Amino acid sequence: MTSLVGGRVRASARPFARVLAHVLAHVPLSGLGATVAVVAVAAGLAAHALGWVELAVPAAALGGALLGGGLLAVGRSAYEIDLEMSDRRVTVGERAVGRIVVRNTSRRRLLPARIELPVGRGRADFPLPSLGPHGAHEELFAIPTTRRAVVPVGPVRSVRGDPLGLVRQHIRWTDRVEVYVHPRLVSLTGAASGVLRDLEGQATRVVSDSDLSFHALREYADGDDRRHIHWRSTARMGRLMVRQFEDTRRTHTVVALATDLADYADADEFEVAVAAAASIGVQAVRDTRELTVLAGDGALRSDTPGHLLDDVAALLQTVDGRGGASLGRWVVRQAPTATVAILVTGSVPARSALRAAAAPLPAGVRVLVLTVDAASAGEVVTHDRLSLARIGSLLDLPRVLRRAAVG
Repeated sequence: MTSLVGGRVRASARPFARVLAHVLAHVPLSGLGATVAVVAVAAGLAAHALGWVELAVPAAALGGALLGGGLLAVGRSAYEIDLEMSDRRVTVGERAVGRIVVRNTSRRRLLPARIELPVGRGRADFPLPSLGPHGAHEELFAIPTTRRAVVPVGPVRSVRGDPLGLVRQHIRWTDRVEVYVHPRLVSLTGAASGVLRDLEGQATRVVSDSDLSFHALREYADGDDRRHIHWRSTARMGRLMVRQFEDTRRTHTVVALATDLADYADADEFEVAVAAAASIGVQAVRDTRELTVLAGDGALRSDTPGHLLDDVAALLQTVDGRGGASLGRWVVRQAPTATVAILVTGSVPARSALRAAAAPLPAGVRVLVLTVDAASAGEVVTHDRLSLARIGSLLDLPRVLRRAAVG
């Protein structure tokens, strides 16, 4: 009798194994479900090979649970889901608030489900109650922001499956949105007027025939503008003399930030450097000065404060990032028309290395090397066109810029 039962079980195990294999190939299993599937298949094969009814029974039970979970996960719920953020740009310390609105677009009641919302490297889960025809459910959430970053939020997914958690079908309903966490800035209104001053009218060493800055007189040549003839000198010297001018230019401020991990004592030091560079850049944009910000892989967007801060939010320290010692050469290559260069780095590079970093910049460029050092109380040393400054915190920046301008 036992052998007869065992034969029937083994005979039925073969088609069951084929059906189970098909289900496993098409049904999304959770980690627990995959483990149960492996145990079920192993028990079924052992029961078939050894003729053990005792193994065939649990194999059938586990397989039935998987089949039941697969049936519950089949199909697609008639949802319409919206992901909304009240503000995609926040400052460190503020909360980014959003909401998820789920609507039942069908004419039948939908069973309870679960909503998943990936946030950065984590995930938030929301229970979704049973929704009647055209019913709606709303969930509010807040994302705490403790550090500068670009935080991906979403996509929103619904989860269908069995109560045991063996089968999980994820359905994507929205696109991912990015929340920009900007660094805290310090106001530089008035404080940076000396360093970031408008140099319109400042003469260069390039001589031209028409500009604002008078340079010298020379003899008239064919093609010269008669409006530039200096009649008093012409009468005195007996031949036509024309004015010659020096080219003038407006301020082109370049802020270059070191992102090499080796330049900074710790991550907090780098954050202060980023905030200082961003504060200077935003002030220059608001003052409508020509600006180039170099950081990371190249120039950041600087047409508006928002775009600049969005790019700043994504900056990272890397082991192969650009170090403070190479910032001067980088400025020369990327912004040859610079008139003011501000090089921002950490406390690790020696002062001699920072002086050497400024050496490649042309003689007419005003250079400020800004070092972040928690042990500093805000000091400035100026030699001719070069100023070496140290700040211990972001609050030191306005005072340091005033002293650098005076020096």
